[in-house]
Amino acid sequence: METNTTVPLIIGGKDVVLASRERWAAIPNLNNFSTTPSFFQGATKELAIQAVESSAHAFTTWSKTTPVERRRLLLKLAEVLRSRANELRQICAEEIHSGPLWADIIMNDSISLVEEGAALTTTMATGSIPFTQGESYGFVFKEPLGVILGIAPWNAPILLALRAVIAPIAVGNVAILKGSELSPRIHYLVASLFREAGFPPGVLNFLLHRPEDASEIFDALITHRAVKKCNFTGSTNVGRIIASQAAMALKPVLLELGGKNFTIVLEDANLDLAAQEIVTGAFLNNGQICMSTDMVITSTALAPALESKILALLKKIDCASTVISPAAKSKLEMLVADAQAKGAKIYTAPIPPTVLSLQEFLPTVIIGLTKEMAFYETESFGPLVGIVEVESEAQIIEIAEQATYGLSASIISSNHYRALKLSESIKAGAVHVNSKTVHDESTLPHGGHGESGWGRFGARWGMEEFVQTKTVILNP
Repeated sequence: METNTTVPLIIGGKDVVLASRERWAAIPNLNNFSTTPSFFQGATKELAIQAVESSAHAFTTWSKTTPVERRRLLLKLAEVLRSRANELRQICAEEIHSGPLWADIIMNDSISLVEEGAALTTTMATGSIPFTQGESYGFVFKEPLGVILGIAPWNAPILLALRAVIAPIAVGNVAILKGSELSPRIHYLVASLFREAGFPPGVLNFLLHRPEDASEIFDALITHRAVKKCNFTGSTNVGRIIASQAAMALKPVLLELGGKNFTIVLEDANLDLAAQEIVTGAFLNNGQICMSTDMVITSTALAPALESKILALLKKIDCASTVISPAAKSKLEMLVADAQAKGAKIYTAPIPPTVLSLQEFLPTVIIGLTKEMAFYETESFGPLVGIVEVESEAQIIEIAEQATYGLSASIISSNHYRALKLSESIKAGAVHVNSKTVHDESTLPHGGHGESGWGRFGARWGMEEFVQTKTVILNP
């Protein structure tokens, strides 16, 4: 990658940068890091089609590689990730302003994800022989689909870029990684590591595009006959567009979308634990995680003590959060202003607001959140959490059942059986007992309900998303 020029695309194992700057776009959020590229190469429709055709060509041979060979290359990729970990963490910090804790978490989880994919290559190649009547035998085979389009977001760029493509590639598909314009450098670097690990050209191609070209590029990709499925991680609004366009092309999609994640604190909870998990879940990575804690639901009797402990932790925060864009900050300010105008109390970390930049926002707690406030149903995707008070457990269940999002939730209680029973009422992909809403592992399924999407990433559940089932009947 050329210094101080542009982040390229990767097609057929080679970097691609057009001579014309017509499709170049400036990289945001660099904070004047002078040694980094200042532009990225935006794909044209023609380059998008070229990437698909390159991948389709690679599929003819990659789909026939043995699971053992795919495992070997994935384990090599894990080695490369370890060797480049410091570089990846540094670029992540520069590009999305992640703190060292979040960069370390997603780096370690990325390595685990690749190793788990490697471990499952032989398992996923196992078919079955179900019962059939008469003298025939039925064989059930699992086969790769073809070219998979993986669309990754910026907020956990190392992990989510890999998650978009590892499972498809591990089971014999080829993939196109469509990176985010908000994290082009890290997504390019992740894609380039496949070359370093020895994957054949075209098994993974890499595209970026300007925001204004999104519809044109996605349409060119999803309507191409070689593209068989798309996975997308991002906002619910964009997910609706992705799903609609894919449906018109009769292509399946795997969607992990937004979340309005809540922590329920019951009367028998350890309040010190509850406060710590809430604050961590709300403010980790500047609150910009799909599983971030947006709401706390607790009883009116318990609320004063819990709020006191949360605010005590808030006072210990000594730096502002840097969100991804001025528009993100404006959205947060609107949500806070609306809540305050409708009677909520607002508390922020004790940092002088005069020092804030266009992207800095003070970690904020809203006390007295009600249904009338915009923040009650709007995902903030920032360092903002609100507390809702209820009179009974029945009201907690009512809130949980009426939720339109359903990605992650947590319950803080010393009664595990009670927490387990309550989790049955929560329509979410994951419920965490005595922990924060932010948690995922490479051995677990991950995904949502309702407006949080459908399908599952992770381990064998994620692998199953990218194979098709074929039945062969053998008669005498």
